[in-house]
Amino acid sequence: MRAQVWKTIKMAVSEVSSNKMFGGFQKVFSHESTQLKCKMNFGVYLPPQAESGKCPVLYWLSGLTCTEQNFVTKACAQRASAEHGIIIIAPDTSPRGCNIEGEEDGWDFGTGAGFYVNATEDKWKTNYRMYSYVTEELPSVVNSSFPVDSDRQSIFGHSMGGHGALICYLKNPGKYRSVSAFAPICNPINCPWGQKAFSGYLGSNKDTWKEYDASELVKKYQGPPVDILIDQGKADNFLPAGQLLPDNFVAACKESKVPVVLRMQEGYDHSYYFMASFMDDHIKHHAKHLKA
Repeated sequence: MRAQVWKTIKMAVSEVSSNKMFGGFQKVFSHESTQLKCKMNFGVYLPPQAESGKCPVLYWLSGLTCTEQNFVTKACAQRASAEHGIIIIAPDTSPRGCNIEGEEDGWDFGTGAGFYVNATEDKWKTNYRMYSYVTEELPSVVNSSFPVDSDRQSIFGHSMGGHGALICYLKNPGKYRSVSAFAPICNPINCPWGQKAFSGYLGSNKDTWKEYDASELVKKYQGPPVDILIDQGKADNFLPAGQLLPDNFVAACKESKVPVVLRMQEGYDHSYYFMASFMDDHIKHHAKHLKA
């Protein structure tokens, strides 16, 4: 039955790779994105429960320089996904091969650094629409292609992707059942990475930047009750560099009476070693909401 489903989806998506893992399958697919005007890859872990029925779905957003492969090969998420019966979707972090002048000039802007915004500046606005891609187009592709229960979806991410997960959750009350993040960029309008990306993609009007800043968005959040989990490594070199600013987000949450748990993890850095160490906790956090 499920093999037949996978046969029917090949008109919309093409299978790039497939590996059996913990009784399920870690796959990568590609498709032509209408939002980004290019071919995009995304990882899909299908737990063994997907063979017999629909499963909840958890979206992962990766950080600067990453493709879908970083999460697929380094996050150690598949075992817990199989245990809880959750499908995990891991897209790329930006459009690829759009031939825009300057998109390959730096590691923190352009290719691999879409920042999960919809660009408004002329040079970028045709292709760099990662916000609409991850909140609209990709879920539509996933819902029509895989055995997911679209009423049960959550989102999490790392660094730039942690920023993406938080803003997607806060901008779409009720769309996602839960959110979590590893070392997220919590207040991009006040950090060098965010200022570079937002000025490039969104222009000089800083009021528009606030629509993609979790520390600003949480101040006006009016949705269902939230349960935000953030893990931050104390040995993360980007923390003292002022790129992540988790305290700003916690302060904004406190001001708005929005619950948040920030766990400062002794000795851990910004790498996937850190994420792999606490990945089970995060998937369990989401399973609590996805299976309620």
